[in-house]
Amino acid sequence: MRRADRLFQIVQFLRDGRLTTAAKLSEKLEVSERTIYRDIADLIGTGVPIDGEAGVGYIMREGYDLPPLMFTRSENVAPTAGARLIRAWGGTAMG
Repeated sequence: MRRADRLFQIVQFLRDGRLTTAAKLSEKLEVSERTIYRDIADLIGTGVPIDGEAGVGYIMREGYDLPPLMFTRSENVAPTAGARLIRAWGGTAMG
């Protein structure tokens, strides 16, 4: 599993609002507890509101959402316009 995928999964596991230990996370993600400790430290360093400590467990504060994984309406204009141009010049299959 790629590190980015693992970090995403850790955030997903912690979103349920229950205290979760590094041992449980390491078992689910098939990595060492030490890897989980490093990943949690990196997530906290990037601003993810995780509370807890090694040996006790971790919990994410309520109200945290991942940054949008979709385009806003205004951001969606560019790929839509590009696809329409490609379809007009390159045919339906290319569009």
